[in-house]
Amino acid sequence: MVRISRALWIGMFLATLILAACAPAPTPAPTPAPPTAAPKPTEAPKPTEAPKPTEAPKATEAPKPTTAPTAAPAKEPKKLLIGFTTSQTGAQQVASKKQVEGLQLWLEDVKKAGGIKLKDGTVYMPELKFYDDESKTDRVQALYTKLINEDKADFLLSPYSSTLVKAAAVVSEQNDRVMITAGAADDATMEQGFKKTFQLYTPASLYLTGAVDALAKFDPAAKKLAIVYEKDSFSTSVANALKPYAEKKGYQVVVFEGYDTGTTDFAPFINKITAANPDAIMGGGHFADGTTLSKQLYEKKVAVKFVAILVAPPEPTFKDIGDAAQYIIGPSQWEPQVTFSAESAKAAGLPYYGPSAKAFADAYTAQYKASPSYHSAGGYAQGLILQKAIEDADSVEPAKIVAALDQTNLMTFYGVVKFSTDAKTHGKQQAHSMVYMQWQKDAAGKLITNIVWPLEAKSADLQLRK
Repeated sequence: MVRISRALWIGMFLATLILAACAPAPTPAPTPAPPTAAPKPTEAPKPTEAPKPTEAPKATEAPKPTTAPTAAPAKEPKKLLIGFTTSQTGAQQVASKKQVEGLQLWLEDVKKAGGIKLKDGTVYMPELKFYDDESKTDRVQALYTKLINEDKADFLLSPYSSTLVKAAAVVSEQNDRVMITAGAADDATMEQGFKKTFQLYTPASLYLTGAVDALAKFDPAAKKLAIVYEKDSFSTSVANALKPYAEKKGYQVVVFEGYDTGTTDFAPFINKITAANPDAIMGGGHFADGTTLSKQLYEKKVAVKFVAILVAPPEPTFKDIGDAAQYIIGPSQWEPQVTFSAESAKAAGLPYYGPSAKAFADAYTAQYKASPSYHSAGGYAQGLILQKAIEDADSVEPAKIVAALDQTNLMTFYGVVKFSTDAKTHGKQQAHSMVYMQWQKDAAGKLITNIVWPLEAKSADLQLRK
């Protein structure tokens, strides 16, 4: 019995083992799925880093559209009509021609620069409209009226010479137009309470006072002075200021006479000069009469050591009278040797605007195959100062231009420019100063010009006539 029970237990045990061996392997308790680092759902496969849409391929960096991308297209330039008269014929044609050449050079420079630009992108392209005034006052009045009423000029520039400018200024003021003048130094014109006329030239009252100072420096023994002058507005202003200045400095004015415009025979005046035996002669008027007077003084061998003549000597063609030109001194608004520059402006505490004196002179010589005179520089300066006023005003409205000109105080290649704001003398030049040049001969015997006064500006010492 006991043997049967033991056999039965052994059988059951073996059956259990057989069943366990045959059972499917117990899906091995998922080895607790070493969470494959929670398979960083393929790190949400950094959606290929939302493929930084090829950095929204910076729209191929909006291929820097070679011009300005979405910037507004450049504005079409607007015409700016500048009107004036010039003496293509008549007594003032030499200096007037030089003045217009300077102005036309300015216009070319503005065109090369793409016009006069305002802050909002507006561009003004100047155009010149001018007529031949034949050096006649009545034509100036008629032609400026035409420029204003028919041609609709936006701004006016002046003719050459104080007499013609006076006529033009009356018309421009009556018609409420802005005018910038060159070629006009008469004090009286600018003492009428004008509102919109602005003078670039040093006033006539200061034209020859420096010559008196130079005489005192280089010929201290001189005591007597002869003054002969053209009886026009400008030359009379010069003479009327010169006489009291010379007398105040201790000189005796032994001749003080005017001659008519157009005079070609100066013998009667030369005879009076010779009889009075002065140490110096000063005066003149404009190019034609100044050249003729200088030539006749030489031909008649008038024995004076110092001669200073208005207007004519600074013109390069003055040398055409040959040896008669030597030693003649001329007051000048500008000479190529001047040293106005950005550096000198900084030293003076002033802003500088425009080209250097050398750049202007080189460009003028290249264009016209001749040296520039102060008339040429004055013409360029007219345009340059108008341009600066437009830029400063950021407008072409006349009232804003006047306000900008009233505030002008700067240095250019032409010198310092500042206008009076007093009611009676409004627009009269306040800061520009004269230099004095002299015709001399170099070592080779060739006629050349040098600045001889003031001393701080001189390129050579003044020479007395022999």
